[in-house]
Amino acid sequence: MEQQLDALFSSYSGERPELIQLLQDVQDAFGFLPEEALVAIAEFTSVPASQVFGTASFYSQFRFSPMGRRKVMVCRGTACHVRGAPRILEEVESVLGIKEGDTTPDLEYTLETVACIGCCSLAPCLMLDSEVQASLTPQKVNEIFKGNRKG
Repeated sequence: MEQQLDALFSSYSGERPELIQLLQDVQDAFGFLPEEALVAIAEFTSVPASQVFGTASFYSQFRFSPMGRRKVMVCRGTACHVRGAPRILEEVESVLGIKEGDTTPDLEYTLETVACIGCCSLAPCLMLDSEVQASLTPQKVNEIFKGNRKG
């Protein structure tokens, strides 16, 4: 990790205004912000580690744990909510054995919710990677994740 960070830092001067771009580049390189990288950024920029962490935790774009290989986004938009999105989210959590915002221990799936995925007429729905799964029921959720049931 140290060599990767050194390579990333080589195009920066180590000044405070570079902090967010450094955080973005480190996250792009590792998929998340490892604690060791946050400490290295603090040392490189002479910004206290608490402030580096505070900055990273303020912005929702930054993650402190690895993302899964596959991304599950359950829609919480109005149409989806009215048509049962809370139950769909509950079923996905049960099937994968994780809660919203978590990643499965095998790093296969990361579960998130979104305000709307723009498929209101297909509600309730979710996106698995870039594919919309529409008109969901708990039974359909089980079919989508067949073979991955944790609960």
